[in-house]
Amino acid sequence: MTEPHRPTLDEIAEARLRLAPHLARTPLVRLDLGFPDRTIFLKLETLSPIGAFKLRPALNALLSRDRSALSKGVAVTSSGNMAYGMAWAARRAGVPMVAYMYRGAPQTKIDGVRSLGGEVRFVSAQTWWDYIVGADRPAAPELLINPVTDQAVLAGNGSIGVEIVEDLPGVDVVLTPYGGGSMTTGVASAVKAVSRRVRVFAVEDDSADPVGAALAAGKIVTVETRPSFIKSIGGPSLVPQLWPVARELIDGAIAISPAEVADAMRLLFRKAKVVAEGAGAASLAAAIARPDLTGNIVCVISGGNIDAEAYSVVLGGGIPAA
Repeated sequence: MTEPHRPTLDEIAEARLRLAPHLARTPLVRLDLGFPDRTIFLKLETLSPIGAFKLRPALNALLSRDRSALSKGVAVTSSGNMAYGMAWAARRAGVPMVAYMYRGAPQTKIDGVRSLGGEVRFVSAQTWWDYIVGADRPAAPELLINPVTDQAVLAGNGSIGVEIVEDLPGVDVVLTPYGGGSMTTGVASAVKAVSRRVRVFAVEDDSADPVGAALAAGKIVTVETRPSFIKSIGGPSLVPQLWPVARELIDGAIAISPAEVADAMRLLFRKAKVVAEGAGAASLAAAIARPDLTGNIVCVISGGNIDAEAYSVVLGGGIPAA
């Protein structure tokens, strides 16, 4: 596996050119919560054609490849949104697509892949992780694109950061959900290349918070996890190839509870009419939980692909089952 590096502004600019014919710019909107010392803005990646930010990295990764490399199709390992994004990108490019997913991924994302002509191959959670960290790879002919460490993935995510600083030059803090870390790394690379004063925080579920643990220990550690309805963020450990890059870019980690995330999901619906999945609302939950973060705060609302049954539980005031 090629070691990733911090994407440059040139790499991100090239990604934006590739994406521009296919994707509209997502809006940055103010959420008025009446705080006296902080103004919260929402970067609404929920308005992507697949309802999540992952279309940017998937499409850039696909379009940056030589066509001959895609002759057998493309494959990706994903818990949901990256698979959905790659299926959309592959359909647009006219190439076959395969997603390696584990059972328990949100059904709406599995259905999204299949509706776009993608094939879903279920693997165990351990095999899924081994594919991501490069400990193993599927014995299949498709071009396997790593959803975390691929350089074009990082550059595609960097396009989010560039849009943020263009729309809000006075941004002080950016909060991003941290799963594999590719979004946080890409966004932080962009905003910090433009303004060194901007602070970027990784947001994770306190049911599985390996970023905070790694920062405290000064190295990657394995943490105990608890079941949570929040998908796509958290886990027992970190992707070792990306962590050295991410660690140099983030200013800290914020762990929030499933209850706080559910509250943020309800707030997004009530105040902004935005449907967000758990990971998508995590950044807003973090902004509310940390009153010491002041100024202009941007929360990346990363996705809105949540199963209807789980979302109805949230809107009813509950916390969905893990």
